[in-house]
Amino acid sequence: MVKAAVFRGAQQPLYIEDIQLDNPGPREVLVKTAAVGVCHSDLHFVDGLYPMAAPAVLGHEPAGIVEAVGDQVTYVKPGDHVIACLSVFCGTCAQCTSGRPFLCPGEGTRRGPAEPPRLSQNGEPVHQGLNLGAYAEKMLLHENAVVKIREDMPLDKAALIGCGVTTGVGAVLNTARIHAGSAVAVFGCGGVGIAAIQGARIGGARMIIAVDAMENKLAMAKEFGATHVVDASSKDPVPAIIEMTGGGVDYSFEAVGLKITAEQAFAALASGGTATVIGMIPVGQKVELNGYEFLRSKKIQGCTMGSNRFRVDMPQYIDLYRQGRLDLDRMVSRKGKLEDVNDAFRAMKAGEVARTVLTFD
Repeated sequence: MVKAAVFRGAQQPLYIEDIQLDNPGPREVLVKTAAVGVCHSDLHFVDGLYPMAAPAVLGHEPAGIVEAVGDQVTYVKPGDHVIACLSVFCGTCAQCTSGRPFLCPGEGTRRGPAEPPRLSQNGEPVHQGLNLGAYAEKMLLHENAVVKIREDMPLDKAALIGCGVTTGVGAVLNTARIHAGSAVAVFGCGGVGIAAIQGARIGGARMIIAVDAMENKLAMAKEFGATHVVDASSKDPVPAIIEMTGGGVDYSFEAVGLKITAEQAFAALASGGTATVIGMIPVGQKVELNGYEFLRSKKIQGCTMGSNRFRVDMPQYIDLYRQGRLDLDRMVSRKGKLEDVNDAFRAMKAGEVARTVLTFD
């Protein structure tokens, strides 16, 4: 029996309830959750912008310590420190074997309908949100959902790497592959946007323009490496960026998940530039672009979890953190306990935080 924040339906708070976890299967690991970041993607489910079956345990940005393993697990052992990632990979499909495990459909990494559920309550199944269900004291996961990390890495900072950092930094370095000396614009300065700004700084961008409608977020963006800011609450960011750069940016990143910001990210490009949409644009919304702009070799592309190879990328991000080149400490705006999850969503909506991290005793 463990405590978890249970999703009961859209437009409702999460409820702190007891659930049951099954014993680890042959290739599963039981992880004691140490910390979990509160990511905007979960807010999309809570607000009903993306479908999620109920009841479910949300949360997908965790770090913790392995407590038990199945009899076929060789990668980790009890006591190992791990980050869990929603990009659970099978290792054998066409996507995995062609170097894109972040697109793996995950067949074989989830329990089948004839097997007992990993999570349950009073004998009824509870869905495991995004294959993790991290708003809980413990997680039962496929072994290919975790990466082993060094034990001197603080787990409350390691949790951020599980989604937001991997998504934002990875979008810049893996998906867009920016070149040193480029001009970059980042639309949206929440947790993922701040990570993208840091990725652009690490990647050697000479100009990093942060765009947001909240003054406090623009101030925070400067602290993490933005060289210029545009207040979208008082002006159209596109002409401002074009004037600032003398023609547009080489790379833009949309980290909000809105139709208008995706369109602005494309419009702000210089000829030959690339816009990368990181944010989760609500289901059913369409992005409209001026067709003639494609004659200028401008491109727009999607991004899934920073095009990660998380067992390679995440230890590298830890090295960057330890070298002082990736700032995770100041990304943690607020800490709380599991019971504070709904207030963490409120603070996110109000733009008060880059990230809230919930910690467990």
